[in-house]
Amino acid sequence: MRYTPLSAATYREHRARFRKAMEKGGLAVFHSNDIMPTSADGSMPFHQAADIFHLSGIDQEETVLLLFPDAFDPKDREILFVRETSPSIAIWEGAKLTQKQATGQSGIATVLWTSSYDATLQRLLPQAKNIYLNSNEHLRQGNEVETREERKNKELCAKYPLYEVKRSAPTMHRIRSRKTKEEIAQIQNAVNITAKAFQRVLRFVKPGVKEYEIEAEITHEFLRNGSRGHAYTPIIASGYNACVLHYITNDDTCKSGDVILMDFGCEYGGYASDLSRSIPVSGKFTKRQRDVYNAVLNVQKAATKLLLPGVYLADYHKKVGVLMEKELIGLGLLDKKAVAKQDPEKPLYKKYFMHGTSHFLGLDVHDVGLWHEPIVEGMVFTVEPGIYIPEENLGIRIENNILVTKNGQVDLFKNIPREVDEIEALMKKGK
Repeated sequence: MRYTPLSAATYREHRARFRKAMEKGGLAVFHSNDIMPTSADGSMPFHQAADIFHLSGIDQEETVLLLFPDAFDPKDREILFVRETSPSIAIWEGAKLTQKQATGQSGIATVLWTSSYDATLQRLLPQAKNIYLNSNEHLRQGNEVETREERKNKELCAKYPLYEVKRSAPTMHRIRSRKTKEEIAQIQNAVNITAKAFQRVLRFVKPGVKEYEIEAEITHEFLRNGSRGHAYTPIIASGYNACVLHYITNDDTCKSGDVILMDFGCEYGGYASDLSRSIPVSGKFTKRQRDVYNAVLNVQKAATKLLLPGVYLADYHKKVGVLMEKELIGLGLLDKKAVAKQDPEKPLYKKYFMHGTSHFLGLDVHDVGLWHEPIVEGMVFTVEPGIYIPEENLGIRIENNILVTKNGQVDLFKNIPREVDEIEALMKKGK
């Protein structure tokens, strides 16, 4: 295995959190992702569904998890189904988990082959009062492709139409958003590898390099440190490209005098990191670039201090907007009198800062969480304000990953430079 997994004890704790939220007599089912096709006989690399991974640690296709706390037989209260291997599969694809290995990794005593799932479910459902089915209820999701979980849910509901169905997603959003100690350590592992990649880039960047060459340097550092790659498609945007929020073609040439906005983060053990930094191609910011950069940095530092237990994210984002207004007025981009008369529903700062400041971070880079509930300790967020000025070919974003504790915040990227003088000094040293 390329990464060090979390302990079985952590996965037991995750399942205990879910069971605690279940109604009496509930039976919950979670499915893995499919291996998705490309064309001909090609397929995409397998990426496990985050919820079943969170509850079991099993990173393998055709896996099913069944949780039934009130089952008559204790052996039926947690059942893990994994794909049965064979000599042929071992030769062509590599060995799959044995039942013993699956138990050791997940902490689940009863491990059966996936082929026995249907019969086992049919045997146990007469004892159940309701069925918990999982679904992707992320605020940003808009997938057109049916997942394995959606397909299996339809099959189950068609076969057992008289059972009441409960939603697992709200509980999963709540328990996944509050990280356990080992999860925080795994995110820190991803952060540390991302930090190495950023240091490498500072030594590499110079006028004339292609954006994709910078991406290649980052990817190299990720893979050589045990990451399976990027947690999301990286943004390497120089000059005007930095004003395109989801610029991912990364095919332009970096020119002297421009600033590169880089948004990237590695995945390690399933957990994401998410870093944004803006650096000068020539190694030195102009006065205007420095002023805009420091304005963003001021907002980022002040916004971080607002992430506290008990705070609602909607209120937090409004306060960050006020911080940004002040900086944009100072830069001459907004007029103070116009801001005083603005429509509160259409704040003027949105012209230059049009995205949110923070999102949950974890197994997904835009991790799940309940925005209508207050922040609690153990949550991890990004803090990523930005200012984008297309007419000046300038976009600046600075992003760190922040752990919320009962005493304040822990900056997981605290060792990665973000001050103007630090960045310029490191780029000069690398030349």
